[in-house]
Amino acid sequence: MASLRHEFYETDERLTLEVFDKGADPAAVSVTFQPRSLAYTHGEKTLVLEPLKGQIDPEKSTYTVGKFKVEIRLAKMAQGRWGALVGDSPDPLTTIPAASAPAPTPRQPQKNWEGITAAILDEDKDGGPSEDPNAGGDTAVNGFFQKLYADADEDTRRAMLKSYQESGGTTLSTNWDEVGKAPVEVKPPEGSEWKKWAA
Repeated sequence: MASLRHEFYETDERLTLEVFDKGADPAAVSVTFQPRSLAYTHGEKTLVLEPLKGQIDPEKSTYTVGKFKVEIRLAKMAQGRWGALVGDSPDPLTTIPAASAPAPTPRQPQKNWEGITAAILDEDKDGGPSEDPNAGGDTAVNGFFQKLYADADEDTRRAMLKSYQESGGTTLSTNWDEVGKAPVEVKPPEGSEWKKWAA
């Protein structure tokens, strides 16, 4: 029996084996895939690789017969590099210890913005219907800020006005100790760019 020269290259998902069998007849080439073995037959020429270094999926493994070589693509059952075609190591899939479930990561409590919005909208409804039915959200928010401003002390009002004007409407602060020290920086929403319009 003639032996066949072959070489391979691999990725984490697939191993490609090139069998150099010049002028192979596609009708006479047979490739048999098993989970841990591969058998190539073409007339008197054979190549048997067993046991393969890792387990393959026979259903997803394929081959193509070319003029100078036959390309055999082995679909790996487990991702990772083999480093060799054959190996007498036990089947990697049967020796992997059962992975313990990862410890759940504690989640930080999140602010219930929908609840806050609903509360603002409810307050707006109590204050009377808006003339524009589509302006409900804006009217409610404006009403909320008007109420906040009306109930605030002098420093809070100054902080609100200064932060809103200097930031071009991108920041609203109620902390005069912070706002009073320096000009308030413009902070456009993420993905937006701030541009000052020429008068």
